[in-house]
Amino acid sequence: MTAAMNAASLLATLMAGDPALAGKLDGGIVLLVAVKVVVAFAVLLVAVMLYIWGMRKVIADMQNRIGPATAGPFGVLQTLADGVKLFFKEQSIPSSADRTVFRLAPYLSILPAFLMFCVIPIGGTVSMFGHRTNLQVADLPMGVLFILAMSGIGVYGVMLAGWSSGSKYPLLGSVRASAQVLSYEAAFGLGILGVLIQAGTLSTRGIAAQQAWVSWRSIFTDWYLLPCLIPFAIFLIAAVAETNHPPFDLVEAEQELVGGFHTEYTGIRFAIFFLAEFMNVITMSAVAVTLFLGGPSGPAFGFLPAQGSVNVWFVPVFWFLVKLLALLFGTVWLRASLPRLRYDQLMALGWKWLIEIAILWVMVSAGFVVARDRDWPLWAYGAITGSGLLAWGMLYLSIPKPGEPVEDFR
Repeated sequence: MTAAMNAASLLATLMAGDPALAGKLDGGIVLLVAVKVVVAFAVLLVAVMLYIWGMRKVIADMQNRIGPATAGPFGVLQTLADGVKLFFKEQSIPSSADRTVFRLAPYLSILPAFLMFCVIPIGGTVSMFGHRTNLQVADLPMGVLFILAMSGIGVYGVMLAGWSSGSKYPLLGSVRASAQVLSYEAAFGLGILGVLIQAGTLSTRGIAAQQAWVSWRSIFTDWYLLPCLIPFAIFLIAAVAETNHPPFDLVEAEQELVGGFHTEYTGIRFAIFFLAEFMNVITMSAVAVTLFLGGPSGPAFGFLPAQGSVNVWFVPVFWFLVKLLALLFGTVWLRASLPRLRYDQLMALGWKWLIEIAILWVMVSAGFVVARDRDWPLWAYGAITGSGLLAWGMLYLSIPKPGEPVEDFR
């Protein structure tokens, strides 16, 4: 009994932002949380299916091809057909593999992507099962830290898949994939830090609430898009690299690594890795919408009641999906347009450019926030900007240039 009460108290503390958990925990609230978890997972699965179909269609249009056109209307069921085919394919395990870890690794890749999506607010506060609740699985007070933790945990599935296969090629692929993810994790976190300096909260719903829609000027005055334009660009580049999306898809460089870390996987386990990859793309785009683009905020339908079901339920979700689709279209455009980077170019972009620029921006933006709060004179802003540019110039001059001799220590 005491353990159950402690668990309920911990749940209420972690999800204190949800009004449904403000009172006594009962069966209706447990059912409400369970329904939200199931719906969120189902929405992500359907979103992955539609994203792959849309990606194939858009790239086909860009290349003057037809694309999926047979399975279902306009080929919309083609992804489902591919999944069913892989589900019934034979699943083999190498004799030299660590069988337990080999089976577990795909799920360690997909679970962080889903858990990260659970803290994304996709709408406002609504009534469900007689309780007021947020359209969000969990409103954690440290939601941004949870996102950073889950993005870092995802590398374990990749690494363990390569190691447990008992083969040198998957192991080499997993080492390279891990190096890529860890290299861009620093820039990813620094990009988010640029928003936290402006917002002053770790709650994803709190960050979205600070970007609430007032008028069309909110895009420029309330959203963090313009104040955090450089962190937004850094976040997008790092997110694309972390999700192994082109032009950073060196994890599955078939001509070099025979398929990468999942070379020995077949059937549905092989499909789960790609499901996790596309799910991560959708989740990262949702995080970008929440942190930089106002989340579910947008103009309401003024000709309908402000507290009516349409403006409360439909409109916030609609604007969230519009922003999400815009970012997902951008990822498809990248896939269709840019060639794959060399591995040295990949590492140079992350270590020589993104991390340095992100650190300097954090310093400059923190100085701006302090100057604004302390009401410093205008020349202080210029001094802060000049100091940042001076530091960047010194870092740039210290980076070896192409053709420049570098001392070799032996």
